[in-house]
Amino acid sequence: MKRSVTVIDSGICNLGSITCALRRVGAEVEVTSEPDALNRAQKLILPGVGSFPAAMEALEGRGLVPALKAFVASGRPLLGICLGMQLLLEEGEEFGLTQGLSLIPGRVRMFRAGNLRVPHMGWNQVAGKRPDPLLEGIDGRYFYFVHSYLCQPSDPQDVLAVTEYGETFASVVRRRNVWGIQPHPEKSQQAGQKLLSNFLELCPLP
Repeated sequence: MKRSVTVIDSGICNLGSITCALRRVGAEVEVTSEPDALNRAQKLILPGVGSFPAAMEALEGRGLVPALKAFVASGRPLLGICLGMQLLLEEGEEFGLTQGLSLIPGRVRMFRAGNLRVPHMGWNQVAGKRPDPLLEGIDGRYFYFVHSYLCQPSDPQDVLAVTEYGETFASVVRRRNVWGIQPHPEKSQQAGQKLLSNFLELCPLP
C-alpha cells in the first residue's frame, strides 16, 4: 500500500525533485497550494528555497499559515526542508526581522563561518544528538547542503542532529510532531531516501 504525503506549493520553488524523490520511496504525493487540502493530508512536507521574507509572504498570501498551524495542532507529522525548516522558527534575520511560523521557538541567523565560504554548499555530515525515528539508520551519514542562514532553536532539546561548518549548527530539529531538516534529502542519494522513507512511517501524535 502506498504511503500518502502532501507537499505544500508556496509558488516560489521547483517541487519536481522532492516529489520525484518521494515517489521513488513509494509515496503517493499530492502537491497543493490550497489551505483546505491540508485538512485531509496525512503527512505534510514544507519545502523551500529563496529568502525567508519572500517565503512567508507567499504562505500568508495563499492563506496557508492558519492551515499549517491547524495541521500541526492535530498531531499529524510535518517536515520542513531547507528554507522550510527555517520557516518553522519564530523569526528570521534575512533582510531584517521577519516573523516565521513560530512552531519551534528560536531564530534564524546568518552563518558566522570565519574564513569559510558562505553559502555552505556541498556534502557534510549530520551527527545525531539523540535518537529519533526520523534519523533511524542515517546517523553520521552525509547530506547535501545549500544555505547561508542557520537555525538556532531556543531549547537544545529541539535539536536532533548537528553539522560543523565554521561553527556547530542544528541540521535536524524536532518539537513534538514538527520536524525540520536543513540539507536537501532529495539531493542526498541513499541517505536522503532513507530519511524520506522514515518520515513516511511516522504516526500522528495523540
